[in-house]
Amino acid sequence: MRRLDAITSPEVMQQELNAHGYIADQGLATALYIATKLPQPLLLEGEAGVGKTEAAKTLADILHTPLLRLQCYEGINASEALYEWNYPRQLLGIRVAEAEKKPLTEESLFTRDYLLERPLLRAIEHEGPAPAVLLIDEVDRADEEFEAFLLELLAEGSVTIPELGTIHAKIPPIVILTSNRTRDLHDALKRRCVYHWIDYPNVEQATEIVRSRVPGASAHLTAQVAESVARLRTLDVQKPPGIAEAIDWVKAAAILGLEELTSETLERTLGSVLKYREDYEVAQEKGFKWVVGG
Repeated sequence: MRRLDAITSPEVMQQELNAHGYIADQGLATALYIATKLPQPLLLEGEAGVGKTEAAKTLADILHTPLLRLQCYEGINASEALYEWNYPRQLLGIRVAEAEKKPLTEESLFTRDYLLERPLLRAIEHEGPAPAVLLIDEVDRADEEFEAFLLELLAEGSVTIPELGTIHAKIPPIVILTSNRTRDLHDALKRRCVYHWIDYPNVEQATEIVRSRVPGASAHLTAQVAESVARLRTLDVQKPPGIAEAIDWVKAAAILGLEELTSETLERTLGSVLKYREDYEVAQEKGFKWVVGG
């Protein structure tokens, strides 16, 4: 566990990330360090599977603070991200009051007892000692209206609940947004963020990352998988595999007791890394022997 004030430089941040099993380059370590020191969100962009979400999780582990994750999706609205009233419980309260012939006011139904806190409100209300890490994951999946709502909330650092009043953040959270760039985010949101693009790691970095996540796998198998994933990314596939798929591939191979990949064992385990039939056919057409470097 590290106190926030003990992270004194990007180099210390990089050391902590590596110690927690997240092999980060200096650029990402610097972006995360800045995010802990400035009252600005950090926007991490990159292809799916390069470690954007895992970076936020690791930062929360380093600081020994809660990770509050909001998974965005098409159609998400403010109530699902911020708070909702527990209508079934309110209805039960009404029925109990009627059965007991007790007076019931509207104000008594809109109290903390009936409030369902969602990730954004929990992050604002977190009392420390370290700030919570608020992960707004895949913000590009939400629509522009929700993006505008986020912009206002993050700028104010507070939220108003009409029935309860305005709640200000005692300890503003460290906010990390991720995007796979399925659509471009609005310039207004990007201007208010520290920005970092996470690229696919090279083969040497990928090997190191996978070995840290699957320490029991053979070094030869890990290196083979890292190289094979890099080759698969050069093909015209719908979903280029990232580091997450490389880790899954090594885990699957290790479960089967494999020490290395061959064209035969590749066919048995390729479902861990390619998730579309068409991608499988592209790899098959290129040749499984080529994929494993044979």
